[in-house]
Amino acid sequence: MNIQEYFARISYNDSHKVADLQTLTAIFQHHIQAIPFENLSMHCGETIELDLQCTYNKIVRKKRGGWCLESNHLLFWALQELGYDICILGGNSYDPAKKAYTTEINHILLKVVINGNSYIVDVGFGGPYQAWQPLMLVSGKDQPQIPGIFRFTEDNGTWYFEKVKRKHYIPEQSAPFSGTPEVGNIRKIYTFTLEPRHINDFQELNAYLQVPSDNILQKKSICTLQTTEGLYVLVGWTFTDMKYNYMEDTDLVQITTLTDEEVEKTLKDKFNIVLENKLVP
Repeated sequence: MNIQEYFARISYNDSHKVADLQTLTAIFQHHIQAIPFENLSMHCGETIELDLQCTYNKIVRKKRGGWCLESNHLLFWALQELGYDICILGGNSYDPAKKAYTTEINHILLKVVINGNSYIVDVGFGGPYQAWQPLMLVSGKDQPQIPGIFRFTEDNGTWYFEKVKRKHYIPEQSAPFSGTPEVGNIRKIYTFTLEPRHINDFQELNAYLQVPSDNILQKKSICTLQTTEGLYVLVGWTFTDMKYNYMEDTDLVQITTLTDEEVEKTLKDKFNIVLENKLVP
């Protein structure tokens, strides 16, 4: 494993001599624009191993993406190599269908401390709830970024992470569309505590997520990648191109249904992914 090879994978060629916030932010942005959040292995008959060398080979050498356990683990290694004060945390993601947070930890995120300030660094959430830069760990403060306004609130040692939603404009529809009736509403993302974790704490979760069940990762093949303007999302045969803040407080959403051949082409053209095994979306 070689940090320069990782930098080449994310097209990062600036200085990394100082483990400061500026360098962290630049690496973070290169990572999310080069490495997709994807669970395609599960839909190609491949096993996902929670092992750093396996993850490195898959993401860096085979130019694939990964889910949170893989992508954040790889970034953890890279930032550790660069001398950052970093630890792994565990999160409980919000399930909108159940209107509740999961009872078990099912997400991995990173905490980096720079000059006494703590930042949450998470390149593994994907989709429209992926932050575009590290977030300062402070309660009750709005942190506006291009994808939207993020904020943390802390209650008795538990931290809550959320995003203010924007309206969606879908050209085929005459009126702006929002997933929920009221505008400017809050989307809960996950909760976490500051208890440091080890990657091995997630081995059981990694295995569990690959056992046939009703979870979203099992039901649908997902591939998302942040772009300079918004994001690309491929779920099954549905490709979505989202541009952030197309109009004030409104994101432009263009949706296309693909054929099997177009799925393969879209993975190559938009996500730079060429699969070794047949994908069953």
